This record gives sequence, C-alpha cells and structure tokens, in this order.
Amino acid sequence: MALTNTGASGTGIHYFAQGWQLIRLPGIRRFVIVPLVLNFLLMGGAFIWLFFQLGHWLPALMSHVPGWLQWLSYLLWPLTVIFVVLVFSYFFSTIANWIAAPFCGLLAEQLEAKLTGKPMPDSGWAGLVKDIPRIMKREWQKFAWYLPRALVLLLLYFVPGFGQTVAPVLWFLFSAWMLSIQYCDYPFDNHKVSFRQMRAALKQNKTDVMQFGALVSLFTMIPVLNLAIMPVAVCGATAMWVDRYRSKLGAVK
Repeated sequence: MALTNTGASGTGIHYFAQGWQLIRLPGIRRFVIVPLVLNFLLMGGAFIWLFFQLGHWLPALMSHVPGWLQWLSYLLWPLTVIFVVLVFSYFFSTIANWIAAPFCGLLAEQLEAKLTGKPMPDSGWAGLVKDIPRIMKREWQKFAWYLPRALVLLLLYFVPGFGQTVAPVLWFLFSAWMLSIQYCDYPFDNHKVSFRQMRAALKQNKTDVMQFGALVSLFTMIPVLNLAIMPVAVCGATAMWVDRYRSKLGAVK
C-alpha cells in the first residue's frame, strides 16, 4: 500500500527532515544498513585522521595570508578550518558514494516503491547486480562534472586575501549544489533520466534544492551525525523525487 504523500509543496528543509524519518520505515531499514556501515567506516576513520592532521595543515594554509590581512587572523583562522573540513568532508563523502552507489540506488528504489505502492521491474538485489555497470558510469559522469569546478575553487583559496575570505563561502555553496545532485541523482538514475536532464530539473527548484544540499553539507561536517547522513540524504532526495519530479520524468525503466 502506498504511503501518504510526503508533502508536494515541501521545502528542502522539509525533505531533509523527512529523510531522518524515512530511514526508520519498516521494510526500508534493512536497505539502510549497507550505506550506513560503509559511511561509518569511511567517514569515521577519515575524521579521526583529519583531527590529527589539522595541526600541521592549518599553519601551512595560513602562511598564504598576506601581511596586510594579519589583523583579521582571528576571523580567517575559523574560515580556514571550515574550508578544510568542507573540502575534506566532500572528498571522502564522494569516495563513500562511489563505493555505496549501487546500494544507495537500491535504497532509493525500495523507498520509492514504499511511498508510491508501485514497485519497479527488476527491483531488488538481482536488479542491483545487473545495473552496477550503468550505476558506475553515472558516478563517473558526476565526478567528471564536479572535478574541474572543484579544482578552480581550490586554486582560488591561494589568491591572497580573496581566497581566504571568499573561497570558503563559495565552496560551501558549491558543495550544497553538488551534494544535492549526488543524492537526488539516485532516484532519477533509477528511471534512466539523463544526467543533463536531471540537473535541468533540479535548477527549476534551485532554492529548495540548495536548502536540502546545504543541510546535507552541514551535517557532513558534524562528527557522529555525519555517519548517518548518506542514507538520510538518499531518503530525503527520494521523497523529493516522488513529490516533484516523478509524475513528469518517471518513466518506469
């Protein structure tokens, strides 16, 4: 039986909050386990390593601050910390997403069936195995779109003055958009909506999509909470797909 609609007029904040509720649905919890464990191992280990490295990295990064901005060091220091954690969080969440992509796609598929009452053909573990080559190709498309833009932002950080003040803000906004693309793509890809078409659809609701991505990005930086963020984001993005995009783009595969 289909569940009640999750809120067609919901904001990005609404769908992010929905994600925390949806991971606990009966019948869905078992599909949450693999993404949860993978994220726990990768993000947990990565943040422990980062904690011991920050003391070496921060002085090196702050050395690029020009002398005339030294009086702002009390402000630039936390901005630099935020920038490092943002870049680090996105880098390792990208690795985790590559490894967990087939399982995240399966989670999105099963949740959509739960929300709509309409399972898709070839759903389940057998369909997952068959779709792995297509899923990996899609992950490469996302990475190829992301990498040159990320490199430009990283280089901006080393522009004296401008980089240390503006780059962390730009990186946060970019991460919000990219994480929205990352997690919204799972239900889109399950229906074989092209990567270009998916980005165009998300741009039509850019404010709400950015709200969703900003919260995912923020929680990715918070120890402990970031360990659960992957399945939460997949579930929230799937609810958004069901409410806003499925009727227009959801041709069953």
